[in-house]
Amino acid sequence: MQTHNLPSRDLILVTGGAGFIGSHIAHDLATAGLRVVVADLLRSDNKWRNIAGAGLHDLIRPEAIFEWLARNGGRVAIIIHMAAISTTIEPDVDRYVASNIRLTLDLWQWCAATRTRFIYASSAATYGDGRAGFVDDESPLALAELHPLNPYGWSKHIVDRRLIDDVRRGLPAPPQWAGLKFFNVYGAHEAHKGPMQSMVAKIAPLVRNGEAVTLFRSHDPRYADGGQLRDFVYVKDCVAVVRWLLDNAGVSGLYNVGTGAARSFLDLAKAVFNELGHEPNIRFVDTPPALRAQYQYFTQADLTKLRAAGYTAPFHTLESGVRDYTRSLSED
Repeated sequence: MQTHNLPSRDLILVTGGAGFIGSHIAHDLATAGLRVVVADLLRSDNKWRNIAGAGLHDLIRPEAIFEWLARNGGRVAIIIHMAAISTTIEPDVDRYVASNIRLTLDLWQWCAATRTRFIYASSAATYGDGRAGFVDDESPLALAELHPLNPYGWSKHIVDRRLIDDVRRGLPAPPQWAGLKFFNVYGAHEAHKGPMQSMVAKIAPLVRNGEAVTLFRSHDPRYADGGQLRDFVYVKDCVAVVRWLLDNAGVSGLYNVGTGAARSFLDLAKAVFNELGHEPNIRFVDTPPALRAQYQYFTQADLTKLRAAGYTAPFHTLESGVRDYTRSLSED
């Protein structure tokens, strides 16, 4: 990993580092021999297991981040900010403001002031219903055309627009920065997310136990039941993009992280049944009325910009990602 030839900067801070994507990043970097510090809340569930196998340098509570940075900031090479209120159904919008907006902007300003590299999690939820497309165009005009469907997507979009505005105005910015618009990520380490787990994580235990899988019925005549399309991206591919950014300090901007190939929920369910050796047993239920107004029927990452920046690694297909994930379940 490049650190601008500053050997004293040997620490990587991963916020949300015990969460889903963050724990995979923390484990990957620690396994590579890097000194990783995780900021997260573990609470009383089994979330700690997500980082149990990682050789961490330190573990701090989120409210202590800036106190810790005041003492150790000179040693931090990069902050990888994955912490967020990631549920799309949180009723208290002020929680999104505090965790997703304010904390991200404060870390951005700290990194700009100290010339520290900064990678943060944005989201494909910023694209809303997709009417404006799924192109990671960071021009102010293009960003103004996006209309997220829920407070979570809005909170990520607010940050994207503010940081782009800072850069365009020539205000202080980190020497490298990247906002990653993750699409529908799935993989291990999701148990702590409860109802916000990916569909793969939700249905795999059901399939293993020989139970039926429930999918939402379509309420859009353009899509068959189970034909709603998503860009399902395996978490290991998200980690690979982060590692590539660490090795390419000259790359900055907003980037989609998806496969570039939309697949149906029916495809996903059948892939899980196939890998676990069961015949498909699928039933459909109505989408809850409260979710219908913010339901996305189609998402697909445009990877043109990421590829043009130099990222050439292939992404897992849905089938290969599900295969790798289900094999990891059998090893638990």
